[in-house]
Order: sequence, then C-alpha cells, then structure tokens
Amino acid sequence: MIRELINKFNRSLSGKMISSRKGHQAPIKIWFDPDIKTERALEAARAACVLGHTVDISRTGIAFLVPSIRVKEKYLVGHERMLNVEIDLPSGKINMRVMGKRYEMVGEHSTTERFHVGAHIVEVAGESKENFNSFLRKGNRKTGLPSVGLELGSD
Repeated sequence: MIRELINKFNRSLSGKMISSRKGHQAPIKIWFDPDIKTERALEAARAACVLGHTVDISRTGIAFLVPSIRVKEKYLVGHERMLNVEIDLPSGKINMRVMGKRYEMVGEHSTTERFHVGAHIVEVAGESKENFNSFLRKGNRKTGLPSVGLELGSD
C-alpha cells in the first residue's frame, strides 16, 4: 500500500518535471551570429542558413530535421555554439536562440539523408515568447504529428 502511494507520487512528480512535447511540423530556418556585428555581416549570416522543419517542440527544447549538419564550416551541434532559429508556427513567427545538443543521421540513401537535431532552448524574447507560449498551450490539432524525437534531458 505504501509502495503504491510512493510509486504514484513519483509518476506524478516526474510528469511535472519533464516538459511535454508537441509533435508539430513547421518550417524552420537556422543560422549563426556573424563574427563581426555589422549590418552587412548580419544580413550575410541570415542568408547563410539551413532550412528544414520541426519534428517536436516543448517548453525547453526543439527537435528538427535538416538536410545538412553544418552551415559553411560551423556544425549545428557542439562547441557550445548558439543557433538563431526562426519557426513559422500557426500562432506566428517565433525567433529564439538555441544550443544544439545531439544529432542523428536519418535516411537510408544519400538522396533522402537528413539530420535529426535536438536542441535546448536558451532564449525566446518579446512577442515571440507570447506566440510560443500560446502554441504550447493550444497547439494546432490539424497539423500535429506523433511525437518522435531525441531525448533532450540535461547531461
């Protein structure tokens, strides 16, 4: 009896500690900050991006599929590099800064090869934060996908 109560409490507590994921496919654009902070360099950095789509989204992280694991010579995962991300959600465009944590190559042939990337959300600011929270609360049932992704626990 006591063991059952403890197990029930543990399940309840772990459910509150782990952010629930919303499976959702939305267009995503990823780029790095330029080394020099000039207007021209910012435009060039935004243009040198990788495009893909999200797989799932939670309060603390996102998973996405992209055709390349790097932008020019910089890898999306590793070296504690910050990524700028723009996601086109039903609640509006979301701009955030994330840090890539892990990736996995998916696809059986070189023509279908993609990279499944898991990233930790570091910052969502301004109006993007309102749109992001609205999406997490309400979601979009019409375009939701089953949640499949990489575990984004803290290492």
